[in-house]
Amino acid sequence: MTMKTLSTSAGAPVADDNNSISAGERGPLTYDNHYLFEKLAHFNRERIPERVVHARGTGAYGNFTVSKGMKDYTIARFLQQPGQKTEVFVRFSTVGGGQDSSDYARDPRGFAVKFYTEQGNFDLVGNNTPVFFLSDPIKFPDFVHSQKKNPRTNLPDPAAMFEFWANHPQSLHQMTILMSDRGIPYSYRHMHGFSSHTLSFWNSKGERYWVKWHFKSNQGIKTVTNAEAAAMPSFGAQQDLVDAIDRGDFPSWAVKVQIMSEAQARTYHINPFDLTKIWPHGDFPLIEIGALELNRNVKNYFAETEQAAFAPSNLVPGIGASPDKMLQARLLAYQDAHRYRVGVNANQIPVNAPKCPVNHYQRDGAMAGMCPAHGGGNNQDDGVNFYPNDRTAQGAPAPDAATGAPPLPLLEDAWVKAYDTSEADHYTQAGDLYRLMSEDQKNQLTGNIADGLAQASPSIQERMLGQFTKADTDYAMRVKKAIGQRT
Repeated sequence: MTMKTLSTSAGAPVADDNNSISAGERGPLTYDNHYLFEKLAHFNRERIPERVVHARGTGAYGNFTVSKGMKDYTIARFLQQPGQKTEVFVRFSTVGGGQDSSDYARDPRGFAVKFYTEQGNFDLVGNNTPVFFLSDPIKFPDFVHSQKKNPRTNLPDPAAMFEFWANHPQSLHQMTILMSDRGIPYSYRHMHGFSSHTLSFWNSKGERYWVKWHFKSNQGIKTVTNAEAAAMPSFGAQQDLVDAIDRGDFPSWAVKVQIMSEAQARTYHINPFDLTKIWPHGDFPLIEIGALELNRNVKNYFAETEQAAFAPSNLVPGIGASPDKMLQARLLAYQDAHRYRVGVNANQIPVNAPKCPVNHYQRDGAMAGMCPAHGGGNNQDDGVNFYPNDRTAQGAPAPDAATGAPPLPLLEDAWVKAYDTSEADHYTQAGDLYRLMSEDQKNQLTGNIADGLAQASPSIQERMLGQFTKADTDYAMRVKKAIGQRT
């Protein structure tokens, strides 16, 4: 049979479906990634109307309070002085399932924080794990397809999951976490949160630092096994959070950051912008900067939690992006998803609306004029709707160059092209994590893997065992033995 050439939706042949185009191996993505954008834009529109991922979620309001001022690192106003308090809205979620799925799926958990700062909303859109399955966003739609239900049977398909992972060793670290004893949190209160992505700070001198955020649960970590999860009510995690806040048992997290200088990033042996890798705490220790507390439930689930729209592109002066390729794609994809799912004026819905004044020239579209902060609540009335104009002296908005970010550095001289990462080290950190586990944790991990991998073809099993061997030979031996016990 003649091989079919993969093409764009317009029929043009695709040269590379595994690697996005970037400015250097560790550099940011470029705007000529039209095929990547096509995949992401189509992916965002594959479900109506619930979220394609993170569909099942629970949200609550609270506060972030600074304990250590960060003015040496960032000009972000809400991080300057101890005691500063910022209102937040936090949404927790599972990732793969729909609204009808269980709170106790073996799945990463979304951990998204909207900070309502005086300079606009800062959205920290992370997970309960410090890494993710992918380092390149061109594979994200394919990854999620592999984790969803089988397109013919509409049933879970473990074989498809492992088929994807067998072909993408970069997923090994996150897969090891997912299949471990921490793969199913008991509640949203009993799990950590992470930015996962590398973000950046810059200070009043224009000095830029690379940053990872950590939210450490003050309730401790509590998880359940597969058997225990099967006996839990599907809505149990949501009920746990609502009930805890209603009775005044407010959950909280210690907020910490890791900070890396630009000079350190240039020579560090791990790519600091690879979402599949952690920064070892011995090299970049955690710095506690504040506390997050949730203390108020929503009044209407649909109006608030369901319509909440988080986007990594919601940044404030002093906090910026990085060359993290997954983050770069999310800067486009999340806002695009919200425009499709909620509407072009999603930021005028109260749960998403900033607490500070908003001044822009965007008008019309569904739900225009909902928010009084957006130009008086009447679609900006009859004011001028373009810039530049001659009316800035009378109050028409104009840019403020002083709030601009310093240039984003490229850490290497390199060609702009698609960079193959198949030969990167995807195994060391997964092996390090495995070796930290107790005997019971190792047995849980390998048993959970074998439950799904036993349903895959011998070829997929062989490739996965090859990955485990590169991480740790004992890891592979235990998985192989557990598969044999299930076949």
